[in-house]
Amino acid sequence: MESYKEEFIRFMVDCNVLKFGEFTLKSGRKSPFFMNAGAYVTGAQLAKLGEYYARAIHETYGDDFDVLFGPAYKGIPLSVATTIAYSNLYGREIRYCSNRKEVKDHGDVGILLGSKLQDGDRVVIIEDVTTSGKSIEETFPILQSQAKVQIVGLMVSLNRMEKGLGGKVSALQEIRETYGFETSAIVTMAEVLECLYNKPVDGKILIDDTLKAAIDEYYRTYGA
Repeated sequence: MESYKEEFIRFMVDCNVLKFGEFTLKSGRKSPFFMNAGAYVTGAQLAKLGEYYARAIHETYGDDFDVLFGPAYKGIPLSVATTIAYSNLYGREIRYCSNRKEVKDHGDVGILLGSKLQDGDRVVIIEDVTTSGKSIEETFPILQSQAKVQIVGLMVSLNRMEKGLGGKVSALQEIRETYGFETSAIVTMAEVLECLYNKPVDGKILIDDTLKAAIDEYYRTYGA
């Protein structure tokens, strides 16, 4: 595993973003692990997070894109932090854009925050995690309704490696097949297990044999 991936996994743990236990997901699934990007709350954490995303996007999709789109709500700080990091690391002035949950009818009207989308824009979507693909189902029509844009790809923090809405292939693969753009993640859940299973973090084992068995059982039902 690349060293920056191990660093990112430990960064998620240190920021209390990646947690283990029993959680009910938006999809209704009961999961023994959970990732919550809303737990990044300090300037230093967001700056570091933006650097990880910027590096992953740069290595995966290159620099030939114009806009980072972060779906509301958690995608908003992700897109802002990553555009700042992209400018600092690579000297590229990428615009940020997000959607509102409700259309604003006064002042800065419309459904978008940040940069307006323009015909011909090349867009990278940035999210925290995609469990079932439902968020892209909501986001894609918004992008298509605003301008004739080309979606370069999707970047998430963690590939949970589980079935999407169709119940056959992973959510990220399902998005690729349904919408025709690439998908990627900074790390996968397999890499999380490789990094943390029976290995101490600050003197504590986060994934012991019991939790590993629960994760294995989860993947027998939902794994792709």
